[in-house]
Amino acid sequence: MTTVDRAVLDNPVWSALNGPQSGFGVVNGQAARYQPEVSPFVALADAADPAAWADLAELVEPGDTVLMPAAPEGAGPGWERVGGGLGVQLTGEDLVAAPDAELVTLGRDDVPEMVDLVERTKPGPFGPRTRQLGFYLGIRREGKLVAMAGERVRPPGWTEISAVCTDPAFRGQGLANRLVRAVAAGIVERGERPFLHAAGNNDNAIRLYLAMGFRHRRDINFHAYRMTAR
Repeated sequence: MTTVDRAVLDNPVWSALNGPQSGFGVVNGQAARYQPEVSPFVALADAADPAAWADLAELVEPGDTVLMPAAPEGAGPGWERVGGGLGVQLTGEDLVAAPDAELVTLGRDDVPEMVDLVERTKPGPFGPRTRQLGFYLGIRREGKLVAMAGERVRPPGWTEISAVCTDPAFRGQGLANRLVRAVAAGIVERGERPFLHAAGNNDNAIRLYLAMGFRHRRDINFHAYRMTAR
């Protein structure tokens, strides 16, 4: 695997929208956001600079709520924090990636089932166009989508594995493990490295990922903000 810049993971959405995923969002000065139907994620070049928050305000309608990875504890002028929490960022240097012949590629026709599975399992934000950010794989049982995982944020040299979820009736069968390794196989094949995020209080998921070979890189805030005034 080629050497990649780890610093882009410090502010992954900013790095992605100013790089490989520029076509999925808009950048305004020191602020960037994905198209709303793709992802609620936004980013600032320097969250300590009030001018960056002002740039973000030009991308958001008053009253709208956005989600910021790598977020500060507070909010800039004209904004209020309304939710979110602490997460962890894990990198997959020691993960053994492995394709899986049973898995199916998920496309446009699968979106209603994908959205339904996400709504029932809550792995994180997933909109009607999120699947366009990368490659998604699923597992079906008797024709029903029961588990999936895919790609989301792509800073240079890295791809985030996301939307890892399993129908509660099918948990405990190792489906998430298989999906993560298979998604990682595609990432590694194109010369990138996998990483992912998990909620800081999701001990079961974090334990699974560490056992699979991910390494804890850092804690990271995922905070929701609402614009109150321009």
